[in-house]
Amino acid sequence: MPSTRVYLTTLVATGAISSQAHGNEANLIAETVLNEPALAINGIPFSTRAYWMRTANDALFEVLQDPCPFAAFGTVIVNHTAGGLGKAVCIGANSSGRSGNPTQHDPNGPYNLTTSEALGAFSELSLYTNAESCPMCASAIRWAGFKEYIYGTSINTLIGKGWGQIRIPSMEVIRQSFDLGPTPRLIAEVLTNETEPYFLWHTETI
Repeated sequence: MPSTRVYLTTLVATGAISSQAHGNEANLIAETVLNEPALAINGIPFSTRAYWMRTANDALFEVLQDPCPFAAFGTVIVNHTAGGLGKAVCIGANSSGRSGNPTQHDPNGPYNLTTSEALGAFSELSLYTNAESCPMCASAIRWAGFKEYIYGTSINTLIGKGWGQIRIPSMEVIRQSFDLGPTPRLIAEVLTNETEPYFLWHTETI
């Protein structure tokens, strides 16, 4: 059965641990993981999370016209206040292979909001990406103030399969940025049985 990990990233914002807390105790609390495959998080069931993670995978073809490119990072930003499954605000896919710009490995795609609308809306939006963001992109997510950040394949899995990564997980980026205001809910390793083949095909037989 597909599993979902929920990192408790709201502890500092809710006062469960002091913003001045340091040491092993604070680290242990901040990195607690809940393994509940059927858990509804923020009132959103796993079936809905799976739908949008598949949409992040599908963004690869929609944006790049390639169903399985190298470095197949895809994303969708979702408004879950729209009712039902929610509504896609935008999709995107890694464009660094085409642009030659290494900072554009964050997904870029057709956006349906102006800049001012986006900045005002981030706190109500959820970002789904089929693999954990690098520290640069995770920092951008944190600065934007998204309500939720949901990823599929983890950085540790990518490293284990030979991908070059800066070894700073998203959890650490969020934990070290508590003074930026409310933290996003970090939901990790969603639908990895469907996201990981996009990243493992170049190193092993699927």
